[in-house]
Amino acid sequence: MLRESDFYIRRLHSLLGIIPVGLFVVQHLVINHFATRGPDAFNAASDFMGNLPFVLFLEWFIIYIPLMLHAFYGVYISFTFKSNVKKYGTFRNWMFFWQRVTGVFLVVFIAWHIWETRIAKALGAEVNYDMMADILASPFMLAFYIAGVIAATFHLSNGLWGFLVTWGIAQSPRSQQIVAYITIGVFLVLSVIGVQALLAFT
Repeated sequence: MLRESDFYIRRLHSLLGIIPVGLFVVQHLVINHFATRGPDAFNAASDFMGNLPFVLFLEWFIIYIPLMLHAFYGVYISFTFKSNVKKYGTFRNWMFFWQRVTGVFLVVFIAWHIWETRIAKALGAEVNYDMMADILASPFMLAFYIAGVIAATFHLSNGLWGFLVTWGIAQSPRSQQIVAYITIGVFLVLSVIGVQALLAFT
């Protein structure tokens, strides 16, 4: 049984996964998708985001801090929950299991992505089309990034289902089933956008 403090922490964890982290993921995928229009379009979109007013404040308080809070507590949940998919192999139990697996993988993937881009920028590199093309020129890195994007879109889409249920927005079995179909659609659309963007760099 959850303590009251755990209940509110899990609510906050669920909320941060959608607002602002989930919204940032969607925005990031859309910006990256400009690569399908060519290097100039991607560079212009990237420069626009990089030159927003108060960009460091926005990055830390809208992206990094909420992301770290969501990730650290998510890892804690992942390593303390008991998987029962072998005993109760229902669809929702499998979604719960893969939510934890993708969450742990995303901690590694996002840390690596930040190292290759944001940390590199802080050390003097320029984050542009050529940087991503160089990174994704390696078949291994391309596969790694595709896995990362699909893990992120699944984690966000399935997390959206959990958010709507946790916050009492989808309470009845019928509404939860409808939301499941919607979130599957969100997963497919975002995955196509994300993978198309990656392939545009190759």
